[in-house]
Amino acid sequence: MVKRWDEKLFDGAVMVILALAGLLAVIPIMYVVSVSITPFSEVLKNGGFVFIPRKIDLTAYRELFTTTGIPRSLWVTVLLTVIGTAVNLVLTLLMAYPLSRKKMPGRSFFLLMVVFTMLFNGGLIPTYIVVKNLGLLNSMWSMILPNAIWTFNILIMKSFFENLPEELFESARMDGAKELSILLKIVVPLSVPSLMTIGLFYTVGHWNEFFQAIMYMTDRNWFPLQVIVRDILVQTQKPLENAENLMPTETVQMAAVIAASLPIIVLYPFLQKHFTKGMLLGAIKG
Repeated sequence: MVKRWDEKLFDGAVMVILALAGLLAVIPIMYVVSVSITPFSEVLKNGGFVFIPRKIDLTAYRELFTTTGIPRSLWVTVLLTVIGTAVNLVLTLLMAYPLSRKKMPGRSFFLLMVVFTMLFNGGLIPTYIVVKNLGLLNSMWSMILPNAIWTFNILIMKSFFENLPEELFESARMDGAKELSILLKIVVPLSVPSLMTIGLFYTVGHWNEFFQAIMYMTDRNWFPLQVIVRDILVQTQKPLENAENLMPTETVQMAAVIAASLPIIVLYPFLQKHFTKGMLLGAIKG
């Protein structure tokens, strides 16, 4: 079928807009990468803007991993992300599954309480007092337990469970299976796309942990990656005399941004298929 001229014009306009949007997304990334691998003196000569590096120098990355707290904070963030995501998924699964069962006593009341937390919370100071009285200050658990369950993720997983055929549950009960066995042997294997989607949300949240860290942590040894990166980004620029011997402040900043972003960028393509499928399955009824 031959397209009319107005359809071709529309398609061309869409392609131009998408190309411009792509450039807007790619150019900042290319700038950050280029500055991070360019000698600091070259960055200064170009007024701080380098789009295509003429020389490759990894001094910024050596400085980043030897004179800053990046290695320790990276380990803390990895530990926080793995343990935190596991706790989040288990608690979300155990809460979403009962809420998806329409015959559960008090289901409407508990669902109302869950939705209520999307509109109101205890507040910053009461939450801090609770965390302090529980003895969680300067503990990794202070960055996990206060947000152990995200209401939005519960609703996504609950919607997914409701779309599973009821005949599966009825046949399992007829065979003598208990609810826990049904959950572990039937529901969980069928829920991999939804679990991967929710897991990605939780993983990104923990990897980018910042606010709770500065609220509950005073021990620098337990600062996650984003807090250390923030400290690097706000360092005061030294005088630009004898630039060859100065610590490459701007290039280290860009290297820190790459170090903080690269793991998630690498991980996402492997989860994209499950992410898209999980979002659709959790949203379509019937």
